[in-house]
Amino acid sequence: MKLKLILGLTLAVLLSACGKEQAATDGTAASEPAQTFKWKLVTSWPKNFPGLGTGPEKFSKMVNEMSAGRLQVKVYGAGQLVPALEVFDAVSRGTAEMGHSGAYYWKGKSPASQFFTTVPFGLTAQEMHGWIHYGGGLEIWQELYAPFNLIPLAGGNTGVQMGGWFNKEINSMDDLKGLKMRMPGLGGEVLQRAGGTPVTLPGAELFTALQTGAIDATEWVGPYNDLAFGLHKAAKFYYYPGWHEPGSMMEFTVNKQAFEKLPKDLQAIVKVASRAVNQDMLDEYTARNNHALKELVGKHNVQLRAYPEDVLAKLRDLSEEVVKEVSEKDAMTKKVYESYKTYKDNVQEYHSITEQAFLNARSK
Repeated sequence: MKLKLILGLTLAVLLSACGKEQAATDGTAASEPAQTFKWKLVTSWPKNFPGLGTGPEKFSKMVNEMSAGRLQVKVYGAGQLVPALEVFDAVSRGTAEMGHSGAYYWKGKSPASQFFTTVPFGLTAQEMHGWIHYGGGLEIWQELYAPFNLIPLAGGNTGVQMGGWFNKEINSMDDLKGLKMRMPGLGGEVLQRAGGTPVTLPGAELFTALQTGAIDATEWVGPYNDLAFGLHKAAKFYYYPGWHEPGSMMEFTVNKQAFEKLPKDLQAIVKVASRAVNQDMLDEYTARNNHALKELVGKHNVQLRAYPEDVLAKLRDLSEEVVKEVSEKDAMTKKVYESYKTYKDNVQEYHSITEQAFLNARSK
């Protein structure tokens, strides 16, 4: 009996030791619960606004599920924690761990930031994603944001946008002169070169500004979002195409210190979830825009208009001038521009015999 007791105690000790060794090898301890991280994510959009606002919400849900609750992200709409156009600074200084916005809002920080949202007559959504993830765009973007204590990630794309809302027809370049229009980024600089006055306003202020005459015209995104804001109640002419925003990419920004505090698996979850939201947003806009356009035209009697060919040709010429001039402002902007242009030239050459050729053939 004594021998059995000694053998039993010895076996229990050995099993206990093996369990501790296994826990040490796995880097886990059954008695110690996994650390939980709680992040704030501030955005430039109204809370739960279709597409732009629901993207961050999907990200939050995805991260919570994939991490089994170890990383919890609370989303704040524009103005709930910080103003819409202060997302960049809030994440940079650590007021929030993450942000969701458009990089062209930060041209005052660096002119090069605008290339990471869109360029007039530039890359489509599909091409933009290719440049970012396989054409060197992400690496140079990370380099650009590093001095601001930020890590950038692609966070959605709206596809080719609409040209904007006007209360008068645009028949020539003269109709753009003196026009006060909400148009951020490089597109706004082109508008200014054409004689207009660009204004940068957050989305939530557009309807009131247009209705009261504070601005004469506005662009926003496309039918899905424009219908949600009720812009058809403040202007009757709806122009296409969105020459100024052919594939506008949104961004997630992550505070560098907050990211580095995460274990490797949670860092990977943040990256994978942002990549998923980036594609999901484009899918949603592609599916919903045409339905919304039919409602705008068929139900609300919006006057759909195409920009005249000569107006588009002149805007294209002005865009080339503006983008080239902006690229010469500093060494970093030149570096971004050269990467962007090299990729654009290559992908445009290939797409002329694939995407563009097929669309031309399909339309006949």
